[in-house]
Amino acid sequence: MTPAMTFRSAISPYWLWALLALPAAGFMASLGSATGPEVYEELLHPSGEFSARFMIIAMLATPLTLLFKGWRGPQWLKKNRRYFGVAAFGYAFLHTVFYLIDVQGVAGAVAQLPRLYIWTGWVAFLIFIPLAVTSMDYFVRRMGPRWKQLQRWTYGAAVLTLVHWAALHDWGGAGPALIHFVPLGLLEAYRVWYWNFRPRLRLRG
Repeated sequence: MTPAMTFRSAISPYWLWALLALPAAGFMASLGSATGPEVYEELLHPSGEFSARFMIIAMLATPLTLLFKGWRGPQWLKKNRRYFGVAAFGYAFLHTVFYLIDVQGVAGAVAQLPRLYIWTGWVAFLIFIPLAVTSMDYFVRRMGPRWKQLQRWTYGAAVLTLVHWAALHDWGGAGPALIHFVPLGLLEAYRVWYWNFRPRLRLRG
């Protein structure tokens, strides 16, 4: 068995799903050992952060493939980015459930809705829903070019997630959010440069 085959078999979709589920298993363990309702507030930040991380990883696939041509890592990531995208939605869903429990239901959520860090999170989550629902191969085939158009909404969700995370700390504590999103922004800027401004070699006649 070649090293490439070993790599592919070792990181099969089943092992990948197991790895992606590890943080959720930790959340469930915390819930199982909790003695009070404050555990939901404690789980709000890590669940949201893992959602953002997996979304960023999924979005890094294409620019990394352009930057590191021929390297197996970005190719593998590009092939499996839908898994990371679905995981991002799953943790966003957990984040939303923990939030609703923490604020004691829909009434509490509606009362907080005018706040910037709240409504941006809700809009990002709503964008996530159709992206996750259409992540299966069936929808990729059925929707054709429209599937890629829909997936571009991920960029809007990413911007809203950044604002949601940074505004949550009154912008002064935006460091963790920027540490996560600045590399993505730089790589996306490289992607734009690569396709639109990169010098092309001219064929000589």
